[in-house]
Amino acid sequence: MQYTTLGRTNLRVSVAGLGCGGNSRLGLGSGKSEREAVALVRAAFDLGINFFDTAEAYETEAVLGQALAGLPRDGIVVSSKSRILDADGRLISSDAVIGNLDHSLRRLQMDYIDVYFLHAVQFKHYDYALHELVPALIEQRRLGKIRHLGISETPPRDPDQAMLRRALDDSCWDVFMLAFHMMNQGARTSLFPRTASQRVGTLLMFVVRNIFSRPGVLQETIEQLVRDGALPEFFRNQAAPLDFLVHEGGASSLTDAAYRFARHEPSADVVLFGTGDQAHLRRNVESLLKPPLPPADVETLHRLFGHLHGVGLVFPDKSHAGVRLPSV
Repeated sequence: MQYTTLGRTNLRVSVAGLGCGGNSRLGLGSGKSEREAVALVRAAFDLGINFFDTAEAYETEAVLGQALAGLPRDGIVVSSKSRILDADGRLISSDAVIGNLDHSLRRLQMDYIDVYFLHAVQFKHYDYALHELVPALIEQRRLGKIRHLGISETPPRDPDQAMLRRALDDSCWDVFMLAFHMMNQGARTSLFPRTASQRVGTLLMFVVRNIFSRPGVLQETIEQLVRDGALPEFFRNQAAPLDFLVHEGGASSLTDAAYRFARHEPSADVVLFGTGDQAHLRRNVESLLKPPLPPADVETLHRLFGHLHGVGLVFPDKSHAGVRLPSV
């Protein structure tokens, strides 16, 4: 495994992070047992993964806590999250967020959480989060319940990443969680120069998701982009529009290319991925530990797709038909 320092937190983290949400939820989302989910987390740890991301909304905190019990706490980095809206879409109080934190600690069987996020914050709710919730979380940090404060975006609702661009004006956030992939590269210019200079840690999500893993989704998305004038005509009716990435000396598959592209983005710290299968876990880790894609392939990806925003951003368990296509 390869390791890096997560921004200014000084936390030493694996470049591959196991996400415990998404469609897979450690396999629970596809009907696997808690015993199998625990075994998956242990297999990830055995491969050198020491960063594990969960949330109250994922309903995987208890399983993760069970899997990590007995392992050296100082060798593990755990992030979790609190929603800021209730089931009816109303903003919750700071007391409710602290209650969520306390429940997460109990489920995880831990005394502290390394990075605690406000989860899926929309731009319109940012000021409330900053002024009403952050002071309470800073007090929880003083009490030792959390070590660092993070914020995550809601990519399908904020394809231009306006909330995170706003959050860069405030020094309270140690870590960002954001969407980034081969055809959604906006953060390269809008976020990464400032996260790097301010030493804000970056966790990348949506690196593969549906667009690069489900048959037909990439082709349908590109056809729509051509119709919208966001991509040139030569992409029309191509059965394998990104096959130029798969060649000797290049990527072994489209998903291999996607992981390597994100992993070697200069301002990326951790690439998150979800899985419920140990063989899939090993393949993902193998890709993330490979060298960068050939420079010519990376330059082609930048040239062809660097102008796109909001491509391939789909909530878990949603059909790819719900893809929000970009504002260009």
